[in-house]
Amino acid sequence: MDYLSVATVTSIGLICYIIGELCKAFPKFPERFIPIIVGVLGGCLGVVGMYVIPDFPAANIFDAIAVGIASGLASTGANQIYKQLNKEE
Repeated sequence: MDYLSVATVTSIGLICYIIGELCKAFPKFPERFIPIIVGVLGGCLGVVGMYVIPDFPAANIFDAIAVGIASGLASTGANQIYKQLNKEE
């Protein structure tokens, strides 16, 4: 896996993070659906990345979906790490 592959997977996570933050901007949007949204979005972006980017780290569509879902859900985990570290007790 080269640097382009790492950047591709990271960009999927970044896009999902931004979409998750945009979902929070709507006050009536239930936050419990954000992990589902970013997971599905990540899976879709993984499939797109497999067909568009030549060095995408997936050999078939199932691997691409798994890489995308993991990247999307990692964005939720990164958000939670940030929130927990900045939480005052």
